[in-house]
Amino acid sequence: MIRIGVLSDTHGFIDKPLIDFFKDCDEIWHAGDLGDIKVMDELAVGRTFRGVYGNIDDWEVRRELPEFQEFTVEQVKVLITHIGFNYGHYLHDVVERLNQFKPKLFICGHSHILKIKNDKTRQMLHINPGGAGNRGIHQVRTAVRFEINGDRIENLDLWEMQR
Repeated sequence: MIRIGVLSDTHGFIDKPLIDFFKDCDEIWHAGDLGDIKVMDELAVGRTFRGVYGNIDDWEVRRELPEFQEFTVEQVKVLITHIGFNYGHYLHDVVERLNQFKPKLFICGHSHILKIKNDKTRQMLHINPGGAGNRGIHQVRTAVRFEINGDRIENLDLWEMQR
């Protein structure tokens, strides 16, 4: 069993309540718009960090992180990107990767809107953890954590904090 913390759209801001929410996580996954490489450095202390760059990220973040991450944890295939869903549809590049990789878990950010949906058509869980930073359209900061146990995604928990 591996404990995972997922966030997006920090825009350079990270604070103690969010760090505390992730304190027992083995891995942290960031779905883009870190805003500052220091966010990655702080989240990576003592654990595995996986992330992608977002549309506001500078060359320093883009040098360290790819646009897409495809990997497997235990028996769960995971695809992460920043902009993956728009106007009710997956973007073309994302559809190609979904069709080829066939993840059980798809994570994207960008919208600053929390979304957790079982996509029955693709037999996968789609998570957008919303906006964890203090900038953007969201009024409530959000992040998600869960466990991967073999081929199961379990014990999903949501973190919320007013801006």
